[in-house]
Amino acid sequence: MLSAIEKGLDHIVFLEHMEATGVNYFETTWLTDKDFDDYFEEGEKLQEKYGDQLNIGLGVEVGYNAAQQQELQDRLRRRSWDQVGISYHFMPVPGQSFNLNLVSRKEENILAIAETGCESVLNNYFDTLMEAVRVLPGTVLCHLDAALRFQPGLQLTQNHWQQIEELLDTVKEQNMALEINTSGFAIRGTPFPDPAIIQMAINRRIPLVAGSDAHRPEDVGRYFHKLPELLDQLSTLRQTRPWPLLMMPH
Repeated sequence: MLSAIEKGLDHIVFLEHMEATGVNYFETTWLTDKDFDDYFEEGEKLQEKYGDQLNIGLGVEVGYNAAQQQELQDRLRRRSWDQVGISYHFMPVPGQSFNLNLVSRKEENILAIAETGCESVLNNYFDTLMEAVRVLPGTVLCHLDAALRFQPGLQLTQNHWQQIEELLDTVKEQNMALEINTSGFAIRGTPFPDPAIIQMAINRRIPLVAGSDAHRPEDVGRYFHKLPELLDQLSTLRQTRPWPLLMMPH
């Protein structure tokens, strides 16, 4: 909270991670239902303590799992969320001893993804995100092109760009926003998604939401100062830009 206040932010939304049961992975990086009970209890205390200085929202970033669609829908309905971010992190692959973590920098994930094939993994990633946007009650699509971000020499194919076009059309149809995740500036010099994709969203008048992907207090709001210039460069609607720039540390 103090970091957000010191940086002059007036609105933040926490997005803690939710995954369906049955994800086969060698470490747990998401909250259980009991953890979410504690999350809301602590979050409400922070709202009371800092509410006169900072508007604090309590949200979730849900990792989609097609096999557990109903479970995720049920768990999301049980609580009132200020934001519901949609993402896809863990991909099951026959023959692999664990689900592929599509956003991991760990060597075992990078090697397993390369063995499976980057092109086919990305085909699955974008198709699965499209399904998630259609079936979950999401409000924002998170870090759209962050999958395989640590895979060396990764290139999107023409088919991937067509999938992204269809995905953005679906985001628009569902009245969702698109996150501009500024952690990408530290990783590759541009945010997630790529400015070309942000331009595609602007052309569709999809609302844009800023997220810093902050896992440490010092990362709250990182690189937000770069966004106004980036959007001015991209947008032909700069005088009437309708989207908010909010901070969603998670």
